[in-house]
Amino acid sequence: MATTADIKIGMCIEMDGKTFSIVDFQHVKPGKGPAFVRTKLRNLENGRILDKTFTAGERIEPVRVERRPYQFTYEDDLGAHFMHTETFEEITIPKEMINNADLMADGQIVEVMFHTDKEVALSAELPPIVDMEVIYTEPGIKGDTASTNSLKPATVNTGATIRVPLFINTGEKIRVDTRTREYYERIK
Repeated sequence: MATTADIKIGMCIEMDGKTFSIVDFQHVKPGKGPAFVRTKLRNLENGRILDKTFTAGERIEPVRVERRPYQFTYEDDLGAHFMHTETFEEITIPKEMINNADLMADGQIVEVMFHTDKEVALSAELPPIVDMEVIYTEPGIKGDTASTNSLKPATVNTGATIRVPLFINTGEKIRVDTRTREYYERIK
């Protein structure tokens, strides 16, 4: 057993029979009354964010998780299908359990988080930066760059729409931050 003093971002805990990942936490010591820990928890079964406050020193149940590399193969009505890169084992994960699933390209390597005791897939995470090709965007108009934060929508090869600077054209390769869905840089 652990206590609230052991909380770290990314730690997985079990609460009410469900597995949660700690997204953010803040230890608060008010002038009056006992200290407490305010947390944001992500339910790993459905991806919802929950705000939970623990009293300082309260016992929590940590969960052992393991991250394994899997390759995205295809998608159908059941969800996204992945293949382990070493054992060639295949698994299916519902799309709701994958953050920014529309940025995932065929053959993409992702990290799948498993609950080690139950041997159940909890979530899948894309690499922080992925390379994409712009398949459609409106052409930039010369002289239309009065401000440095001018962005336009662009459709990438996975079908997702992201915002890119005005100088990006159709057919160019770019890098995208999968955590924020923002343009990162152009690939030369």
